[in-house]
Amino acid sequence: MHRAYQPLKPVTNRYLQQRWDEDQFNQHRKKVSSALPTVDTRGMDIPVHVQLKLKKLQLQDEKLSAIDRDNRILASKLSDIVRSKGVVDHRNHYQIRSLNREKRREEMLQVCVQNQAIYRRISARQSEYRRCVWLDEWESAEQRRDDIARYPRKSKVLQTVTKIHMLRRLSLRVPYMG
Repeated sequence: MHRAYQPLKPVTNRYLQQRWDEDQFNQHRKKVSSALPTVDTRGMDIPVHVQLKLKKLQLQDEKLSAIDRDNRILASKLSDIVRSKGVVDHRNHYQIRSLNREKRREEMLQVCVQNQAIYRRISARQSEYRRCVWLDEWESAEQRRDDIARYPRKSKVLQTVTKIHMLRRLSLRVPYMG
């Protein structure tokens, strides 16, 4: 094996030089494996006020105290229920008391009086329309229209019935040509 080894410097004994070089290399590898980094890459230490969040702990304690208080209240209510005879109070006979009842009643009476006065005024009022005059004018207008018209104005049913009678009469007068 020492025959294949080529040292960098000229030596008298290649085998011995090879052993020395291997020992130096192994020592170098041990030093490299046990070496510590010179640059600190661990980062900063987290500050205490960030690690221990006092406000969060305080809020959590307040929540727990509120829960404990509610639990005590519920426990006392349950114990009252257990100690009681189990009577149910389901009757609620309360009188409705309104502080504004008198004022609303007075306003309602006032509105009723006003409505009655308006009704009396409306019912006492005479009509301003002259219906008789309108009817007379309408009849005279119809009379003039009928006088002006070329054919008499009748309802459509009467006109069709008269047409049918006229056609029958004409068809009876026409001689048969066969």
